[in-house]
Amino acid sequence: MIETEGEEASRASTSQVPLGQLAWLFLKLGAIAFGGPAAHIAMMEDEVVSRRRWLTRDEFLDLLGAANLIPGPNSTELAIHIGHRKAGWTGLLVAGSCFILPAAFIVTALAWAYVRYGSLPETNAILYGVKPVIIAIILQALWGLGTTALKTGWLAMVGATGMVLGFLGVHELAIIFGGGLAAGFWRRLKAWRRRGGRHILAIIQGAPLPLFAQMTTATGGAAASFGLWPLFLFFLKAGSVLFGSGYVLLAFLRADLVERLHWLTEAQLLDAIAVGQVTPGPVFTTATFIGYVLGGYTGAVVATAGIFLPAFFFVAVSGPLVPRIRRSETAGAFLDGVNAASLSLMAVVTWQLGRAALGDWLTFALLIASLILLTRYRLKSAWLVLGGAIIGLLLHGRV
Repeated sequence: MIETEGEEASRASTSQVPLGQLAWLFLKLGAIAFGGPAAHIAMMEDEVVSRRRWLTRDEFLDLLGAANLIPGPNSTELAIHIGHRKAGWTGLLVAGSCFILPAAFIVTALAWAYVRYGSLPETNAILYGVKPVIIAIILQALWGLGTTALKTGWLAMVGATGMVLGFLGVHELAIIFGGGLAAGFWRRLKAWRRRGGRHILAIIQGAPLPLFAQMTTATGGAAASFGLWPLFLFFLKAGSVLFGSGYVLLAFLRADLVERLHWLTEAQLLDAIAVGQVTPGPVFTTATFIGYVLGGYTGAVVATAGIFLPAFFFVAVSGPLVPRIRRSETAGAFLDGVNAASLSLMAVVTWQLGRAALGDWLTFALLIASLILLTRYRLKSAWLVLGGAIIGLLLHGRV
């Protein structure tokens, strides 16, 4: 009996994946995934959905939406979700750890050079060639995910509104939860109309409530002297309450580490943020750099463990709920709205990255060539990133 394409995708998405394959994929992504969370998500979609068919696009979007609903680094949490979905609780640990470790080792090496020589190694040449490639990878993922997520006119409106609000500077969390609530409310309103008109309060009372909507980012408290335990607790708190982009992390770190605790200077913090932005893998490995500067190799391990442990916990708690949410009509609509809003934020970030990355005709040419190689010839994103890095080094590297 010949399977249809839909049946084959469904069968693949429910099958388990060997831990070795899962580990290899996320080790590779952790070593080459430049460009921040939007780029990481795009690369995961290419590998997990388009190439390996471990998940359908709908399943991938649901996991992405779930990652956006909890605090912590979104792309890392998405990797952990994928690991849990494809290989259970062991897969949860393997996928997350393998995505984090390459970046943590790279950042530790850079921190060692920074402490020893007082400056960061030259990275501008590599990024000159890599950034246009990253934009192309994100654009391809946005197109594929958008055609799946924006499946109704109302969801398309939610996505468009999210983009406008993103450009206006509205907080990411407000856009994500607002999109979910709008979609959930619309679904309940349609159901109410079908049943002949229930009292409007029944709709409002039944609207889905975000699990972490009341979490706050309290950064106050008395000053503490530096030590490994206070360092661990500080980054554990950061990983437990931070929503949003790396810029939110910057504000959080500055308020505590520079102004309140005086553990870092302003210049050291900016260097730490720069390292997190220009290295592959999770941006939250900024904590690894800070940990090394403050406490050497032990400090790097302690800070890394502190900021990433909450991500494993939140995914372990929320991951099993995703299939149940999808089975509920209203909660499923809420997740659809979250997915649409999440893609709108990815689009805003892509525009911002593009303005910074595409500064001359050569970077535009790299973008167009990368899009052609991705869409027409299905070249793997890893080879494109490597090629962009080589081109950048040849054109702008120091002799």
